[in-house]
Amino acid sequence: QVKIVESGGGLVQTGGSLRLSCETSGMIFRVYAIGWYRQAPGKQREYVASITSAGHTDYVDSVKGRFTIARENAKNTVYLQMNSLKPEDTAIYFCNLKYGVSSHYDYWGQGIQVTVSS
Repeated sequence: QVKIVESGGGLVQTGGSLRLSCETSGMIFRVYAIGWYRQAPGKQREYVASITSAGHTDYVDSVKGRFTIARENAKNTVYLQMNSLKPEDTAIYFCNLKYGVSSHYDYWGQGIQVTVSS
């Protein structure tokens, strides 16, 4: 049974940092491509960052240079280090894991709140 648990969210002031974790079980973690997405109140869910099974990373322009995605296959965990946070980063953050042809295996975490105060 696939289990995904996100942690590390919370309330932080502008300019502060948080590290989100997405710990998984019940899957062969190392083969999955993993993405972080976020959804702000009243807005659609948007892509934030991703990391392939080979470790290649990608970021949306608005977080480049501030956020870092990393994976630790030995712990079945992916991280999102968020620095220099801004109020516009406030959202619920979700991790997503995909594998297979046409992303046949596609799993989402439950989401975790990040709030950046001005």
